[in-house]
Amino acid sequence: MKLSVIIVNYNVKHFLEQCLYSVRRAAEKVQSAEVIVVDNASSDGSVEYIRNRFPDIRLIASNENLGFARANNLAMRESKGEYVLLLNPDTIVAENTFLHFVDFMDKHPDAGACGAYMLHTDGTFALESRRGLPTPFVAFCKMSGLTSLFPKSKIFGRYYMRYLNETKVNPIEIVSGAFMFMRREALDKVGLLDEDFFMYGEDIDLSYRILKGGYRNYFIPSPILHYKGESTKKSSYRYTHTFYQAMQLFFKKHYSHYSVLVSFPIHLAIWVRAMFAYIGNQFRYRGNLKRMRCNCIVIGSETSLKEMSEILSRSYAKEKHLYVQGDEASMPMGHLSGGIDFEGYNTIVYDCEAYSYETILNLMHQSPFKDMRLGTYSPKTKKFITERFIHELV
Repeated sequence: MKLSVIIVNYNVKHFLEQCLYSVRRAAEKVQSAEVIVVDNASSDGSVEYIRNRFPDIRLIASNENLGFARANNLAMRESKGEYVLLLNPDTIVAENTFLHFVDFMDKHPDAGACGAYMLHTDGTFALESRRGLPTPFVAFCKMSGLTSLFPKSKIFGRYYMRYLNETKVNPIEIVSGAFMFMRREALDKVGLLDEDFFMYGEDIDLSYRILKGGYRNYFIPSPILHYKGESTKKSSYRYTHTFYQAMQLFFKKHYSHYSVLVSFPIHLAIWVRAMFAYIGNQFRYRGNLKRMRCNCIVIGSETSLKEMSEILSRSYAKEKHLYVQGDEASMPMGHLSGGIDFEGYNTIVYDCEAYSYETILNLMHQSPFKDMRLGTYSPKTKKFITERFIHELV
């Protein structure tokens, strides 16, 4: 078995369904691949929903929430791939994604883990696609705001490594757990995820151990979409508390030898940052609720346009929408084609059968309209999905 794709799901069955359709296309390009989904005791009917629609995947249904690390470890121990990919359910991969990573790992035996070029739904680069090791100094720069003030500094901006070229392969230190492509040999040597981390921080810990095991971690500029926050609402107190608690656990595990004079400012900065992050998230979340609207430009087949028209007329009848018939052959540049007036619209909706996932991601990445968010419509599932909304044709 060449590749094992492992996805942990918790109450995001519709995002997981979309993810699995993209995974299925990408897996076809690989010599041999298996897909394992671990459901962490979802209450939204995920188990039966996915089991009925994807009988070809292996579904492990846990009757308790194991957390990210335990659930992934459960699947990794039962997987057989030469390479292992940990993938978030709120992602979309391109048709050639797995092929790119398998080819790179085959040619670079020093690579222990690789991360992808993650896109937000507006097509912008997700900074967590590549990160530096959060040493006490790097963590202090991040928590104190120095990283934001000097984002491309090799000294103060190491947390996000923005001084590296985004379009080129580069060695990095930390690979995001949203897309963590790893060599089985490396895992056998350094161990699996540390289960003391319930959620967040375990990817940092494992990336560090892979480096200490003598391997290198790489950033590969191959785009995927990460909705970022649909599987874990980042405006919640639980997220803020759990994330910064994980940072403390990492610091305690790897830097406990530092004196109290060094460690106290780091711990203090973590909790102060957590407090401000939580307060800021609440204001942003409430502001977003007030601004929620969905004015769509829909691009796809004639049938998909009719179906989307039914959905939008039911859910967003008071807002304006534009329907453009086209596909990858007749309209390869999608919304970047000439003659489309974007004034008043905030969402680009692509028919996932008329366009490949790879083309959709590339078009969003090239798009100059950074206030436009991506929406997808699947003729198979009859679902319209954005980062905020899920609607189904009934």
